[in-house]
Amino acid sequence: MSFLALAQKRKSIRRFLDKPVPQKLVDTILEAARLAPSAGNLQAYEVVTVKNEETRKALAAASFGQAQVSDAPVVMVFVADPPRSAAKYGDRGAELYSVQDASIACAYAQLAAADLGLGAVWVGAFDEDAVAKAVNASGRPVALLPIGYPAEKPGHPPRRDGVFFEETLD
Repeated sequence: MSFLALAQKRKSIRRFLDKPVPQKLVDTILEAARLAPSAGNLQAYEVVTVKNEETRKALAAASFGQAQVSDAPVVMVFVADPPRSAAKYGDRGAELYSVQDASIACAYAQLAAADLGLGAVWVGAFDEDAVAKAVNASGRPVALLPIGYPAEKPGHPPRRDGVFFEETLD
């Protein structure tokens, strides 16, 4: 399908079927994340894939009780690696580029999940320290991506107009 069709197909899915996601699909999603662009090609992030029910429950608790985190059969945790980016870009790399790298990888993973017929939702509201502890991460957690087979079919949410501006230089 075209990229625009994929972007239109992707929805935030918060309810999942009680059905495991085959490892082959998980691997495909991870490959898409691996192919994401990054600052200086440093790939200053890690992805922790969580299937264990107890760890998913800990992540849900760290996410202020968001049920979709524990209900999804797979949760990918995108963790920025600030020191890796700082080695080349200093403070800006540590504070911004590593977070952007992890975010872009998460966006690629979310689109890959939609392309495979899976549902996912970006979760950004969580206690960073509790998430890091739950997955034994040394970096900064940036996003959680619960993934599974959709148990809902949300409609198209409205999009606001007037967000794009064109600068013309004469």
